[in-house]
Amino acid sequence: MNIPKTSFPRVVIVGGGFAGIMLAKNLKNQELQVVLIDKNNYHTFQPLLYQVATGGLEPDSIAFPIRKVIKDIPNFYFRLAEVSEIDTNKRKIITNIGKLKYDYLVIATGSKTNYFGNTKIEKFSMAMKSVPQSLNLRSLILENFEDALLTSNLEERNALMNFVIVGGGPTGVELAGALAEMKKGILPKDYPDLDIRQMQINIVQGGNRLLNTMSEIASEKAEDFLIHLGVNIYKNVHVVDYDGYKVDTNTDLNFEAATVIWAAGVKGATVNGLQNECIIERAERIKVDEFNKVKGYKNVFAIGDVACMSTNQYPKGHPMMAQPAIQQGKHLAYNMIAEITNKPLKPFVYKDKGAMATIGRNKAVVDLKKIRFQGVFAWFVWMFVHLFSLIGFRNRAVVFLNWVYNYIRFDRETRLIIRPFKKKP
Repeated sequence: MNIPKTSFPRVVIVGGGFAGIMLAKNLKNQELQVVLIDKNNYHTFQPLLYQVATGGLEPDSIAFPIRKVIKDIPNFYFRLAEVSEIDTNKRKIITNIGKLKYDYLVIATGSKTNYFGNTKIEKFSMAMKSVPQSLNLRSLILENFEDALLTSNLEERNALMNFVIVGGGPTGVELAGALAEMKKGILPKDYPDLDIRQMQINIVQGGNRLLNTMSEIASEKAEDFLIHLGVNIYKNVHVVDYDGYKVDTNTDLNFEAATVIWAAGVKGATVNGLQNECIIERAERIKVDEFNKVKGYKNVFAIGDVACMSTNQYPKGHPMMAQPAIQQGKHLAYNMIAEITNKPLKPFVYKDKGAMATIGRNKAVVDLKKIRFQGVFAWFVWMFVHLFSLIGFRNRAVVFLNWVYNYIRFDRETRLIIRPFKKKP
């Protein structure tokens, strides 16, 4: 990999998400050689992927070059590579561009979509965990409306304008709200020769309420907002099969839809090489102790979504969201420096800063530690928090200007099919 030899301990970080980036930034100016490895050369702000998928933002406004993040950090290296295996006995990682030895290894590979073993749904539905997947979804949405113009078959046309979102968490709720806003103010202008009123947006939720990780009042208000926008909500329903056209559930409810977006669950993006006892089977998360050390290893750590730190308050691990990842990255940097300098380590304690979700224009729900609110003010709080969580002044400026323009003009300028997408038969 052309990483120079050094007398300093080498820390290898696998993954340039929230956790990996925060760890790297907090190891600045230490007597360490830090190597960050990721399969992409950019960091993605995942909470806004749905806006890329629905034409509200361009992908480069929510992505930031990793090399730009680390350019001022001395003794720091980035390599564009995909890690295939970890050899813990020889203390090295194996990638598609070569092998690299480490003194300390940090697995920060994040999460991926969990289809719970249903390969058919995985083949025909759409995921939204990366920029390429969001661009594919954007192309498919627009292509379906173009195809709807060309068919004289009413059932086929309705299926092309029928959207099923599986999962009523923040991703599903925010995506449904964005699609409903498109139906209300944008698609009728773009497709005047289509009866956009026939477009259906459906959320299928396995539980008994939306946003089940938030307060009940947030769930109820989010449901009210979505119903007001014309979204159909089906609770206590599980999707069991999808063949690219027909959606089957565990009830009498079925859909004919050309687009199914799977937002029903995530699992850890683990790397081969760790002992099986370290991995939680269904969630595929790596068991770590209170210092984020992988259980059974002295010099291997895991942080962020892929890590599962079981505590009394969080027996199944911390929420797979940005805040725990950011806090763990920062905390592990402190503990790494402490370990190298023979100082006592501090156990990680998650500080819950709350949760929020937006449901279209002027509508959001916010749960903070001591206060909960909904509506227009919550929407402005949501925008402020997400805007200042972006990396880079340019990204913040571009996103802000896009939001202002979209709000004033009630428009989404990036309704572009840059690269056509067709589902494999």
